Amino acid sequence: MGFLTDTTHMHIFTWVVGVVLFLVAASMANGTKGKKITHMFLRLFYVLIIITGAALFFKHMSIDSMLYGIKFVLGILTIGFMEMVLVRGSKGKNTGLMWILFIVALLATMFVGFKLPMGFNFFA
Repeated sequence: MGFLTDTTHMHIFTWVVGVVLFLVAASMANGTKGKKITHMFLRLFYVLIIITGAALFFKHMSIDSMLYGIKFVLGILTIGFMEMVLVRGSKGKNTGLMWILFIVALLATMFVGFKLPMGFNFFA
């Protein structure tokens, strides 16, 4: 049970830090070194989020594997929309739709994650 708890906590830690880094990077002025550095750290956390999420997915794919698969796909979409907000913003393109898609994907991912047997059941 120790590995499970550690992996779950590591996954929660990485996505919380990832969302905070994303919001910090999105609020910084385009073209600054700070934004570029924050964006690079965020990309590192994307990899960590995917690795810890994949570890949880492969460990529990026999238990309600469809929900775990849906959450995995939603998580990848959330990361994709985060990246698209930052890249489109740095190119000066409109990011309104990407922000909406990011928020919807994040909320859907969190909802499914909390509904999983290994998640915190806030909706019980």
